Amino acid sequence: MTGTRPTTIVACPDGPILVRGDAQIVDEDGKPVERRRATVALCRCGASAIKPYCDGTHKAIGFSAP
Repeated sequence: MTGTRPTTIVACPDGPILVRGDAQIVDEDGKPVERRRATVALCRCGASAIKPYCDGTHKAIGFSAP
């Protein structure tokens, strides 16, 4: 997803990283990861079943981030 929308990245307290706007997400090999929405939530706890995206598992495992 590229264009003219500004990109913002927000780390939610004890939750995912929200990416809004035009930002390309790539995997460890540099290949683009499919993105269907203008705002996506990226897993920060490491336990999501749909990585790199958040599935809410951080709540179930009690993930905490400073």
